[in-house]
Amino acid sequence: MKIWNSYGSEHSHNLVMIGHFKEVADAKEAIRIIDEIEGYIRESGDDHRDETRYSDKMLDLLTKVNFHSVQPFELQQFSYEYSKKIEEKKIILTTDEIDISAYLKVMVDCGARVEVYSAHNYKDTGEGR
Repeated sequence: MKIWNSYGSEHSHNLVMIGHFKEVADAKEAIRIIDEIEGYIRESGDDHRDETRYSDKMLDLLTKVNFHSVQPFELQQFSYEYSKKIEEKKIILTTDEIDISAYLKVMVDCGARVEVYSAHNYKDTGEGR
C-alpha cells in the first residue's frame, strides 16, 4: 500500500472585484478592453502562459486598445472563468480565481477606484458566487 500526501491550492476564492468609475464611459471602456483581449485569446489561444515576451499580434492588440500595464504572463487571466456585469458607473467581476491583477490593471488604467474581497468573508454584500 502506498500513501500519497500532497498540497493543493485549487479551491474557490469566491473573489469579488468592484470597479467604481467617475463616468459611465470609463466603465464601458474598461469592458471594451477586457472583451477585446478576451476575444482575441479565445479565438487564437495566444494567452502567453509562462511567457516573458508578447507575441507581435498581442502587442498590436494592446497598442490598439491602449492598454500597456499588463505583463505577458498575466494575459492568461483573460481566459479564466469569471462573470462580469456593468451597472452604470460600476463593473462587478466575480471569479473563483486568485490571480486577478490583469483585470485590476484594466480598471485602474480606466480610472476606477477598486475594491476586492472574498464573498466567503463578506456574505452580506449580495455579490459573489
